[in-house]
Amino acid sequence: MYKVRIQPRWELESAAGAKLPAHLVDLLIAVRGTGSLAAAARKVGLSYRYAWGQLQDAREVFGQPLLRMTRGRGARLTPIGERLVWADNRIAARLSPMLDSLATELEAELERTVSAHATPLRIHASHGFGVETLRRTMAESELPLDLKYRSPDDALVALRSGACDMAGLHLPIGELEATLFAHYRDRLDLDADRVIHLAMRRQGLVLAPGNPRRVETLQDLERPDIRMIHRQPGSGTRLLLEAMLDRHGIAFDRIRACDVEELTHAAVSAYVASGLADVGFALEPPARKYGLDFFPLVTEHYFFLCHNDVLESGRLAELLALLRGEGFRGELGMLPGYDPSYCGKVQTLPEAFEAARG
Repeated sequence: MYKVRIQPRWELESAAGAKLPAHLVDLLIAVRGTGSLAAAARKVGLSYRYAWGQLQDAREVFGQPLLRMTRGRGARLTPIGERLVWADNRIAARLSPMLDSLATELEAELERTVSAHATPLRIHASHGFGVETLRRTMAESELPLDLKYRSPDDALVALRSGACDMAGLHLPIGELEATLFAHYRDRLDLDADRVIHLAMRRQGLVLAPGNPRRVETLQDLERPDIRMIHRQPGSGTRLLLEAMLDRHGIAFDRIRACDVEELTHAAVSAYVASGLADVGFALEPPARKYGLDFFPLVTEHYFFLCHNDVLESGRLAELLALLRGEGFRGELGMLPGYDPSYCGKVQTLPEAFEAARG
């Protein structure tokens, strides 16, 4: 089993050609976390003198300091230092899921080339932290996986065409289940499809720390002073948000949207953390990671869909054993807002969802 790692990397230079030092952003992130330049230098493996030199080199690039040090109060980032940390967070939030997906494709292709008998499990799924935990755990367990992050619509198209073995979807628990189920109904086989549960998870409003704009209801999103960062059209989260707004009589186009739409939950949270948006709708883990407030609005089932023939072939035996194991369920349960109670449970669509019984 081969492991491919692809990490986003970026560079910045001035018009005169002066470049930021190589370890600077890592150093700034560590300062932000520790409040101390000495502690930050130790954390990234640099001497204090070398770290101080990097900050002085960076000051030459921007013409202003990136750090303010106060006797007895440690170190704090200046606005330009905060902006560099934000840029790094946003790059990682936007690109990491796509790079992880590409890495699993490369791993699968190498495995096929080296071993004629290697047949990776092919999963097309919308991105989520439970899926990311599964990807990492399968790699550690040397279970071959070909994972592609796709919208639920695209994942279902792939499942129906035979381009993947399992498609990842999510449906809200409660009154909105029927609305979202109807959206996918024409691509579902109520008799032959099988649901393999991963986790229940919470989605909600992601807000600046302390909720300074006092956003407390969905109706507040219509206020002209509120800027909202959206997910891209076609994503499962965007469909869910639109259904929630419609249920409350709120017109989507009346919300003051940012000029961009993000591809991941982490990117939405990073955008709010930067101050460029007041609110987003996303999962809980990235909100907690960036120190944001999170107001839960809906709990949903995240699950995989497969044809019963794939299930009965025995190809999913190792996956099911992993999903049902205490170790994996424990990891899922550590994710903020995730509940692994159903993890590894297999059901028919009518058994799993009331909307499928109508």
